Amino acid sequence: MYSINRLTNTLCLVREIPEERQDKVFRFINVSILILLISSFVEITISI
Repeated sequence: MYSINRLTNTLCLVREIPEERQDKVFRFINVSILILLISSFVEITISI
């Protein structure tokens, strides 16, 4: 997650996203990554 958050921070800086919106961007990306991780875990667990 640390690496993803670093990349997200770089994205915010490069795109010059206002600080008010950065919180929403971080939240969206973190939730999306969490959903991907959980779905991958479930898929692997079901296939075993």
